[in-house]
Amino acid sequence: MNISTVITNAFLFFALYVQVLLLFTFIERKGHIFGKDRKAIKDKGYRPTVSIIVPCFNEERSLKGTVLSLLSLDYPKDKLQVVIVDDGSTDGTLRVANAFAKNPQVRVLHKENGGKHTALNLGIKETTSELVGCLDADSFVDNDALLEIVRVFQNRDIMAVTPAIKVHDPKNVLQRMQKVDYDMGIFLRKIFGEMNALHVTPGPFSIFRRTVFEAIGSYRKAYNTEDMEFALRMHMNHYPIANAHRAYVRTITPATVKALYKQRLRWVYGFLKNAFDYRHMMFNKSYGNLGMVTLPAAVASIVSALFFAGLAVYTGANRMWDRMVELNTVGVRFSWELLKFDWFFFNTSTTALLVYALLATTITVVFLGRKMSEGTYRIGSDVAWFLFLYGMLAPLWLFKAVYNVIFGKAAAWR
Repeated sequence: MNISTVITNAFLFFALYVQVLLLFTFIERKGHIFGKDRKAIKDKGYRPTVSIIVPCFNEERSLKGTVLSLLSLDYPKDKLQVVIVDDGSTDGTLRVANAFAKNPQVRVLHKENGGKHTALNLGIKETTSELVGCLDADSFVDNDALLEIVRVFQNRDIMAVTPAIKVHDPKNVLQRMQKVDYDMGIFLRKIFGEMNALHVTPGPFSIFRRTVFEAIGSYRKAYNTEDMEFALRMHMNHYPIANAHRAYVRTITPATVKALYKQRLRWVYGFLKNAFDYRHMMFNKSYGNLGMVTLPAAVASIVSALFFAGLAVYTGANRMWDRMVELNTVGVRFSWELLKFDWFFFNTSTTALLVYALLATTITVVFLGRKMSEGTYRIGSDVAWFLFLYGMLAPLWLFKAVYNVIFGKAAAWR
């Protein structure tokens, strides 16, 4: 057994171990099984005041729908405030925002461009509500999303709650691929929430107790991933973050490979930089499952993905070269018969068995995530696109993110 096989098996075993751990945690916590949530939180009538900040920069196309979805929330109107913060937009965003200015629930603020974190901090400063949240201007909330989140806050120990994020109106193959990714995220966010191991409080509708900002400070730029840095800072101060897996939010996802590449590059780059800044939490029992599971697993997933991508390219190139040499030597021309697959052959090596098991657990996570997202186990062609395309595209932004970190090149927002 050569060194590459040993490393391959080690990465596959670790990935399988983590997925099995999450699945057993799901079963142990008696989560959303066969359509029933045996741990559903009863509504005790808790209705605190809530402010939702909508930071926006050049979002004139989607801002109206975002604000209308907030105003349609099933929540007492006198306890809900929407604060639109225009961060120096150069299009018609401010005009769209001002169209809501006469609504007593809405307040419009305008500032020079300084980045999303500055817009959020201004909104927090200008509000006094018990709970403070954020909604990106390209996202839309379901009517009962806030009630689902507030229900979790009935536990006074919980300091922040994240939602379940779905893809809004996926139109092309790329967005359908992302839909599977987001559906899996709904499952994973629920489990990590149960484990108090969430490392991101995403922009689409994460809600916080105001006392959190008073205790640990405001948002930082944090490599354009302020929602990740703030979550890590909360864990550093032992503030629990929960998840409301029925609080649905729909977000517009990138429709082109270029846009997706830039988004994921920013996410991975931001994670690596923030993980380094908070490296003292890694494998530190003081930070519970975040330090012992989430952060190590996230780093390992990046390293393993790069390893497998490099190995695939190297192995593929070697085999292609060897085959070309063989064909040239004997003077055989290409024939489709060369690609014939023997269906009676089944690889039973350790590596192959680990791959089969990992694929099975991945599909199980997709099934469970789809059930939470849509209430059905229906699996369509989008899963095939995800399994086929994601493995091809992800190494592109992973390699670039690692390159940027090593050579000190920042990842742009857009």
